[in-house]
Amino acid sequence: MWATVSVEGNLFHTGTVKINLNDGKPVIEEHEFLFEPGMTVKKDFFIENQSTWDVYYKLYFTDVDGGLADVLDITVKDGDKILYQGLAGDLIKEKVGAADDILKLNERRNLTVYFHFPEGAGNSTQNLVLTFSMKADAVQTKNNPGKLFD
Repeated sequence: MWATVSVEGNLFHTGTVKINLNDGKPVIEEHEFLFEPGMTVKKDFFIENQSTWDVYYKLYFTDVDGGLADVLDITVKDGDKILYQGLAGDLIKEKVGAADDILKLNERRNLTVYFHFPEGAGNSTQNLVLTFSMKADAVQTKNNPGKLFD
């Protein structure tokens, strides 16, 4: 979809940015796993560029809540390449940047997220929970060499 504006001999085109993140389905379901020290859960998901141009993208968590936010190690990978790594509570919009590579027009990437409960977490982490939503933001690459999202 394109919008066109004409101003006395000048022609401007604007495009749209549209990202499909896992068809809107959660990456991990509530009560799907009962985490315990030393456990790692691997979940596959995808991101797809349905925009009118190549995009820069970033993945992050919103609505992060619960004591496991400061315990669970999260790693998001594209094959063997690590896109993001850190505690669940740190993978928020304000703290993560754009992925290093470009998501091409109509490209779909299969990604993997790992949730790791550290072996030495201890008894103080019993009965803790984590809730979050995974989100994706994208911006066109054209005229945006600094990967600016705002």
